[in-house]
Amino acid sequence: MSEGGSAARSGMAAGIVSVNGYVPQRIVNNGEIAAWSGAAPEWIVRKTGILERRYAPAGTPTSRLAVNAARPLLDDERTRSDIGLVIVATSTPDRPQPSTAVLVQEELGLAYVPAFDVNAVCSGFLYALTIAEAFVAARPGLRLALVIGADKYSAVVDRTDRRTVSLFGDGAGAALVGRVPEGYGMAGSFLLADGAGASHVQIRGGGTDRPLTPDRLADGEHLFRMDGRAVREWALEFVPKVVRRTLEEARVSLSEIDRIVFHQGNVRLVEELAAAMGLDREKLALTAPRYGNTAAASIPITLAAEHARRPLRRGERVLLASIGGGMTAGSVVLTWY
Repeated sequence: MSEGGSAARSGMAAGIVSVNGYVPQRIVNNGEIAAWSGAAPEWIVRKTGILERRYAPAGTPTSRLAVNAARPLLDDERTRSDIGLVIVATSTPDRPQPSTAVLVQEELGLAYVPAFDVNAVCSGFLYALTIAEAFVAARPGLRLALVIGADKYSAVVDRTDRRTVSLFGDGAGAALVGRVPEGYGMAGSFLLADGAGASHVQIRGGGTDRPLTPDRLADGEHLFRMDGRAVREWALEFVPKVVRRTLEEARVSLSEIDRIVFHQGNVRLVEELAAAMGLDREKLALTAPRYGNTAAASIPITLAAEHARRPLRRGERVLLASIGGGMTAGSVVLTWY
């Protein structure tokens, strides 16, 4: 995405310069999920591969998760003063308006810089990352962008629906995007949306199309719904396509990728995508067994966990890829600096 931008012409590119993940303390195991939904713990493991997930306390807004992920990255005043853009990817905002990003901005003391939300559901972080890279590449005065993926699905899942409550947890991940030497940073990206699949993943009520009424609340229209089979089929068709387009733009082959971070929809979906694309399992990062599906937070949380597990070395090529409601998909190839 940065090719042809001012950063590229000046011999610089844009990429992730630091990353951090945050999950709440409360562990929700499969026994609890079973008590709520009636699903046997063995069924949950067999179908999803998820062992536990994290829930934020009731009353904790998504913005608090986002702040907790971002704050460790702002460890000195110079870093704070260099941040010129805040983007929050979320599909569980604190409120319809204002944006969650401005609430995060205020809490972090990053006054007056542009701040806005992106909603591409679980693909939101890659959408936001690609936007941030374009901003940094095009604007020489923009030194750093703060990109956060944060979601609190414990507030919107139906705890009686075993197909969804077994999957989702809460969390946030944050990254600083800035200038890196040419040859490093984001080498390619591709985003896709398919509104024909909008009904596969949705919260039907609560917007201007279907304002919430007592009857709609009673029917659970304020809660998350997903057609898991349709999502799986869509992912297996479109994720390989966006990855292929991204690799072509980056001019690298799949064999040249050192680490792979997929959206952690569930362990079984990650495994199926890896098998369909012929990926080396040793390169595949996995956090879904511990954290479940943290939606827009999934990729930055997993990237941070992978970096903590085995630090990324300068020059390593990393593939990020996602699927989200909409339906949406995204992919990024970057060279670590």
